[in-house]
Amino acid sequence: MAERTATIASRVGLHARPAAIFAEAAGDLPVEVTIAAEGEAADEAMDASSILSLMSLGAKHGDKVVLRAEGDGADEALDSLVKILETDHDAE
Repeated sequence: MAERTATIASRVGLHARPAAIFAEAAGDLPVEVTIAAEGEAADEAMDASSILSLMSLGAKHGDKVVLRAEGDGADEALDSLVKILETDHDAE
């Protein structure tokens, strides 16, 4: 299973616009991706393509999250999602 840790860059955290951008990107990938706060057990991870899951995560600016995926293309998928999380979409 591929795994990446990312730091939330958006100033308002993973809410509204940044969550929508991330959920859409995760849903377009050929692998299922989960997301969890750093330090949470893997079985507590949520569907990364669900905007409701992302909002309930409550990740704030500077928080670290762990993304996990399995299967062909998992590494590339996670790399692309990390870039989204580590971009301040509120500054655009």
